[in-house]
Amino acid sequence: MANSCRKLVFNIYIGFYCSAVIMPQKCICPQFTSSPIDEFNKDAEAFPAATNGQIFPWHELRLPTVVIPLHYDLLIHPNLTSLDFVASEKIEVLVRDATQFIVLHSKDLEIINASLQSEEDVRYRKPGERLTVLSYPAHQQIALLVPEKLRADLRYSVAIDFQAKLADGFEGFYKSTYRTLGGEIRTIAVTDFEPTEARMAFPCFDEPLFKANFSIKIRRESRHIALSNMPKVKTIELEGGLLEDHFETTVKMSTYLVAYIVCDFTSVSGTTSSGVKVSIYASPDKWSQTHYALEASLKLLEVYENYFDIHYPLPKLDLIAIPDFASGAMENWGLITCSETSLLFDPRTSSMSDKLWVTKVIAHELAHQWFGNLVTMEWWNDIWLNEGFATYMELISLNITYPELQFDDTFSNTCFEVIKRDSLNSSHPISNQAKTPTQIQEMFDAVSYNKGACILNMLKDFLSEETFRKGIIHYLKKFSYRNAKNDDLWLSLSNNCLESDSTSSGFCYSDSKKTSNTLAFLRENVELKEMMATWTLQKGIPLVVVKREGRSLRLQQERFLSAVSKEDPEWGTLQERYLWHIPVTYSTSSSNVIHRHILKLKTDTLDLSEKTNWVKFNVDTNGYYIVHYEGQGWDKLITLLNQNHTLLRPKDRIGLIHDAFQLVSAGRLTLDKALDLTRYLQHETSIPALLKGLEYLELFYHMVERRNISDVTENLKHHLLQYFKPVIDTQSWVDEGSVWDRMLRSTVLKLACYLNHAPCIQKATELFSQWMESSGKLNIPTDVLKIVYSVGAQTTAGWNYLLEQYELSLSGAEKNKILYALSTSKHQEKLIKLIELGMEGKVIKTQDLAALLFAIARNPKGQQLAWNFVKENWTHLLKKFELGSFPMRTIISGTTSHFSSKDELQEVKLFFESLKAQGSHLDIFQTILEAISKNIKWLEKNLPTLRKWLLISI
Repeated sequence: MANSCRKLVFNIYIGFYCSAVIMPQKCICPQFTSSPIDEFNKDAEAFPAATNGQIFPWHELRLPTVVIPLHYDLLIHPNLTSLDFVASEKIEVLVRDATQFIVLHSKDLEIINASLQSEEDVRYRKPGERLTVLSYPAHQQIALLVPEKLRADLRYSVAIDFQAKLADGFEGFYKSTYRTLGGEIRTIAVTDFEPTEARMAFPCFDEPLFKANFSIKIRRESRHIALSNMPKVKTIELEGGLLEDHFETTVKMSTYLVAYIVCDFTSVSGTTSSGVKVSIYASPDKWSQTHYALEASLKLLEVYENYFDIHYPLPKLDLIAIPDFASGAMENWGLITCSETSLLFDPRTSSMSDKLWVTKVIAHELAHQWFGNLVTMEWWNDIWLNEGFATYMELISLNITYPELQFDDTFSNTCFEVIKRDSLNSSHPISNQAKTPTQIQEMFDAVSYNKGACILNMLKDFLSEETFRKGIIHYLKKFSYRNAKNDDLWLSLSNNCLESDSTSSGFCYSDSKKTSNTLAFLRENVELKEMMATWTLQKGIPLVVVKREGRSLRLQQERFLSAVSKEDPEWGTLQERYLWHIPVTYSTSSSNVIHRHILKLKTDTLDLSEKTNWVKFNVDTNGYYIVHYEGQGWDKLITLLNQNHTLLRPKDRIGLIHDAFQLVSAGRLTLDKALDLTRYLQHETSIPALLKGLEYLELFYHMVERRNISDVTENLKHHLLQYFKPVIDTQSWVDEGSVWDRMLRSTVLKLACYLNHAPCIQKATELFSQWMESSGKLNIPTDVLKIVYSVGAQTTAGWNYLLEQYELSLSGAEKNKILYALSTSKHQEKLIKLIELGMEGKVIKTQDLAALLFAIARNPKGQQLAWNFVKENWTHLLKKFELGSFPMRTIISGTTSHFSSKDELQEVKLFFESLKAQGSHLDIFQTILEAISKNIKWLEKNLPTLRKWLLISI
């Protein structure tokens, strides 16, 4: 699923996520010491009451494993007029141990009838025995009580008839609407099941370990089409003009990957060289925006087949743009569902950032067809095996298919984003136990996605590309159509010889061909499982402290905490028991060699073979750690940057800027030292490095602006416009140049106009006026479109016209830009109107409410407005979004995490306490409080330094 970490919100990637509560995981094993029925008979009082008052025979959140599903036969008939559905299913199950009940998941479904047939009953067509159905909504479970004990090692068929309303939200089997060019509102029915919502669509064993095959039939009207995971094999005409589509039986897969849709969409199709039919579906008026997605999907699918050495196992792959979708996309096997902005590309209104986002989402979801679908984690505690790998594979696949997008230069931001979260004490391990549906939802965060990807990239760099690739191929082939856990991956990477690589003597022949001795070094000195446990089973990120003593380098590792300084009393306690096996790399002034070492101890010493002027650790920022240079280390590097910055790799320059400002937050480096490091940027030739330095200066500007610290705000504005004037003045207002040329143009001009730089305002106003005069038909360059709209939105006439165009636009990319522009208004009554429209859900869709509140909260005139709205409308928001869902986490973090005063901290703390008292609690609450405390400390400690530095710089 592409969401949590990288949902595009008005071209802002939200990377603020939450941790999951650590809960004991119930063991799922092939053998049991006692059966559930024995446990029930021994201690019936320990079991809960069902809705009818009877004792419910199961008290665990996890399902028992004495009965396992083998095959589901599903028949679904949605009514898009009455907005409900009726359905029936037959589940073939295998009984592993004698039992008198079957427990499975069901949520908000009305069970009409349930019956059971033995294999003999099925063979002789005997009617099924009617079952008693008990419901326990607290665990979203039903129990089917059988008249006679089911016998071990036999198969049975469970038949259930059920019905429900199409859901109002974004989970389960829900309704979605879109507006045609002619103004007609049309309804479609769509599914979204990950992680625990298949149970909202049909009673099932809704846990990833319970893989089965699915045969799906869908009834529909002739004006609609039906889609599912597999190709349609036939259509039967029924009475009353209804049609019934039958789909091929799926491969063995988990319930959360099942998908079916009834809609009236159109498609564009192509076929890969291996014969897989790929189709992109969208509402009819948006068909023209599907072509880039088809091109990208065909390329990426072929790359993955070659890279993994495993053919995509299904005959077809559909990707469909859903008008109402809460996350970026969902990897349903063979039927990938996406938000419209994550799949559709309109050359007239989609910017280079939009194109990069669409390409990344497709790369992510296609990677899931192997990582997640073919091989699935055993339980949600290891969701990073799905999401971390899919995020990492974006890097691999885009470098191969679209080198012109230069995605390799942006990957470090994936790591920098999660470091903000992981350097707080409230972070959580990558592999973190979760039990309840809310806790499971919270696992879909930056730690699972971004940190997972970053440690995989670090491991690839350490093992070598070839060794790493062979290891994951081994992993995928060994666990195909099965479930895996952390240790299975490490074992595959440690012993990655495939049968074809081995000689008769049992040795891996390909190892002798290695040009690098890294793997040999690893086998001699490192136990991979032990090494990687330090990265997946403990939270946080290490800090490597480097102190130069002659030709020796003294290394020390500690836990990096951005919100706690070494002088704070709790610092020592928070350091206890943290130790990583860190594959450090470093380069020196004396050679181009990349030196490698594994830092396993708290302290270690390295000897330099020759005299050197400077040492730079974490080459190309491939490692997931922060580096601090004690003594004169930082001074030497700052001098080097000022004298000849090109002696360091571009990614190393980015890493230095990032680490320096992170160390300021932790109290390990003074702010003036970090700011001095940015002085070289006027000579920087690498646009990513230039943008990284600008990012921190802009961050400080917004922080002091929101606090209304006017003198520092004005001086920092003057510094930015004066120091970056050569860059600003050389920008053109056209779509041309490389990806990074265009990214620079968008970023720099957006900042210049935000700071009221006269030439920028003048040009944007001129373009906006021409656009209005053309009745919205003028094509404004896409890279500056959001800037032009934002300047135009500052007048009442412009704001009203933009809102009109928002309603009319068929481009999701354009609507995002317009909505962002509308949110920048300085008039609170206009911001209030936007929120009201978002709550109503007609003009501004409910799916965009979280992004809207996030944007308004970043507007100094809207920050208090957005926060007050959340406090006053919490109950109403919970009716629109589930508590632990990505939109809800975005809303609560987006409207609070930027606060930086003690009064605001206290206000947020009291609100969270009131929610906890009402039973609404998220782990993200602690993260937000810690982030606000960090902001307060930063200003208290660094504001005088910033003020002084700016006065000197002017």
